[in-house]
Amino acid sequence: MSDYSLNLCHLYPDVLNLYGDTGNIICLKNRMEWRGIHCEVSNLSVGDELHAGDHDFFFIGGGQDFEQEVLLKDADENKKDDILAAIDDEKVFLAICGGYQILGEYYKTWDGKQYDFLGALDLYTVGSETRMIGNYMYTCDALDGDKIVGFENHSGKTYLGEKCVPIGKVLNGSGNNGEDGTEGCHYKNVFGCYTHGPCLPKNPAFCDMLIETALRRKYGDSISLADFPELDDTFEKNAHEYMTARLSKTNADDPSR
Repeated sequence: MSDYSLNLCHLYPDVLNLYGDTGNIICLKNRMEWRGIHCEVSNLSVGDELHAGDHDFFFIGGGQDFEQEVLLKDADENKKDDILAAIDDEKVFLAICGGYQILGEYYKTWDGKQYDFLGALDLYTVGSETRMIGNYMYTCDALDGDKIVGFENHSGKTYLGEKCVPIGKVLNGSGNNGEDGTEGCHYKNVFGCYTHGPCLPKNPAFCDMLIETALRRKYGDSISLADFPELDDTFEKNAHEYMTARLSKTNADDPSR
């Protein structure tokens, strides 16, 4: 084990865990520890105190509308200030689906009921009666346009404000809203998206970019994952390449997509 370590905070693991989102925690921890980087995971849910300074990396998974309502009061009253402080301090966040939406300004249901969210990100979500569901693929600007693959299932349409940029461009599927061709949000070191699956095991380059970002924030820009043992990503890359080929074929068979 090296002298490097990252503390990972999993927010609301018992409430926000749709479609295997906890698999992202397993992937992060394994890919750190395989390199000799110690990873301590803290699971914090409703009623638990959050101290932003204790953690280097934050993960928030997805949940249904009802589950978001259950935790919203706790997030606003007990964790909001620390979440905002951590984002401002450029700590790394990965937020999926419902966790992504909660970091925004508000969610308005399809019948007009509005829930005010944390306001950590310049974005909002509007519910639709039609779900956006299926395997999808998009580019990642932070990875020089490399592709990310996953599974989306959401009725909320998310729209970004001027302070946020999308993670990338949708190549197959709906993404943020099925209208503007974007997917996800990137602000400082926060990445929000709709990518279930779970996201990181099928996208090892994205996972490693997040880990390296957290290491550099903590230990300085000179550190690189190239300084650590190289991992055998044969299975991960095969899974990723299979899905990119499958979704690229879908696009070729249906040029309107």
